[in-house]
Amino acid sequence: MNELKQKYKDDVMPSLMNKFEYDSVMQAPTIEKIVINMGVGDAVQNSKALDNAVEELALISGQKPVVTRAKKSIAGFRLREGMPIGAKVTLRGDRMYEFLQKLIGVSLPRVRDFRGISNKAFDGRGNYTLGIKEQLIFPEINYDKISKVRGMDIVIVTTSNTDEEARELLTQLGMPFQK
Repeated sequence: MNELKQKYKDDVMPSLMNKFEYDSVMQAPTIEKIVINMGVGDAVQNSKALDNAVEELALISGQKPVVTRAKKSIAGFRLREGMPIGAKVTLRGDRMYEFLQKLIGVSLPRVRDFRGISNKAFDGRGNYTLGIKEQLIFPEINYDKISKVRGMDIVIVTTSNTDEEARELLTQLGMPFQK
């Protein structure tokens, strides 16, 4: 079993139960899923760019990404409806905990001038979105093999109802929020 999952069961859940005075274990917020999304704008002109992005996303997440397509045409971007313009992965269960552990322990500390992640990126319903400017912070990505530095969005979806509960959950799991 994953260390982070074990930590959640042994330490985090009981302390959340105390802090928010829940009656049942099922009321304590958990992490439901993590969605990693990578928009590839240059896929319009260059279809190989998307293949590279899909490959990198598969390496980072350990799961095959889904190619996302344009919902509507935008003439200014030379974009037609249905053209592939990105990739996303939804992680659940053990893979999700493994990814989160890797993100907290290895990848975020490798960010240049890192002072913690923003406290303001909660959406009001207990979900947290984290933008990453470059895929190089992940240990699986080989610096020599990448064609272009790409960013991605990581959305952590929790079962909590308020931002306060979600922040407490993520802080106790070890997310490095700004002081």
